[in-house]
Amino acid sequence: MMISPEKQVTDKRGRPMRDLRISVTDRCNFRCVYCMPKELFGSDHAFLERKRLLSFEEITRVVRAFVAQGVVKLRVTGGEPLVRRELEKLITSLAEIEGVQEISLTTNGSLLTLDKATSLKDAGLTRLTVSLDAIDEQLFADINDVKFPVSRVLDGIENADKAGLAPVKVNMVVARGMNENEVLPMARHFRNSGVVLRFIEFMDVGNTNGWELDKVVCAQEIVDTINAEFPLVPMDANYRGEVAKRWRYKDGAGEVGIISSVTQPFCGTCNRSRLSAEGMFYTCLFANKGFDLRNLLRGGADDEQLLEFVTNVWRIREDRYSEIRSDQTSGVPKIEMSYIGG
Repeated sequence: MMISPEKQVTDKRGRPMRDLRISVTDRCNFRCVYCMPKELFGSDHAFLERKRLLSFEEITRVVRAFVAQGVVKLRVTGGEPLVRRELEKLITSLAEIEGVQEISLTTNGSLLTLDKATSLKDAGLTRLTVSLDAIDEQLFADINDVKFPVSRVLDGIENADKAGLAPVKVNMVVARGMNENEVLPMARHFRNSGVVLRFIEFMDVGNTNGWELDKVVCAQEIVDTINAEFPLVPMDANYRGEVAKRWRYKDGAGEVGIISSVTQPFCGTCNRSRLSAEGMFYTCLFANKGFDLRNLLRGGADDEQLLEFVTNVWRIREDRYSEIRSDQTSGVPKIEMSYIGG
């Protein structure tokens, strides 16, 4: 069912599909104020019922169709993916698909024991990213809003490194009025650690995070802040379409990345597709609608029909939200980050 490179479909802007983000749950054990605020995701919030979630077998079938269309990189997300039981079984199945070059996972690190990190590595996980928005204990507790200690996330990062998932990446969303004063403390902490620290401009994903343009700490400001204390030198991208602009410390203490989808949009090279936990196919992080793959699966579609569906959806894709973003577009209904996984 593989498609040769010369026949691979591109979207209306000439972009091929290379990367699939797979949400395995909409649940999370954090209530981060910019993602799952308690006032909207409290104890009475209705998460997806188990029967609505794709099984691991269904996810694997869908992924085969995406890989046949050209996807080579898979990223497992949530919610918090590690709350999905026996996730290793899915990683094992995905690793067996011919054509998959990389399987990564994004987690808040709270459940990342050494045993868990090792079992994920043994199952076939190749990379791991931990979300961490502050190194200060009180501020981190305020952001995650469940009083989870930063020290245990740092333990999770160390466990991932010990398990052989290095270099671990750490993603920090930077928002003015929330944690912009943590940029330098985070840089200081992770220099010389082997961890690749990446700063992400605050984006208007979903409808609940109170995004405003003046809350965005732009990439250049982040670079200037770090460079004033630790001189930085720009680095080349690892591959076409890499979202993070890379910088290395001049003294050799490691590297940092800046993801600047607000001030320096990269829609023109975006090759990412997204699968929600209940089987909706989204062609953009900022989409307001998806395409139902679960009904196809449970309605008896064969592999060729799945491939045809995925191909046809990608062919009509023309998303470029970050290029047209403004204070006005921020109010347009969009899927929540916790649902689609970033």
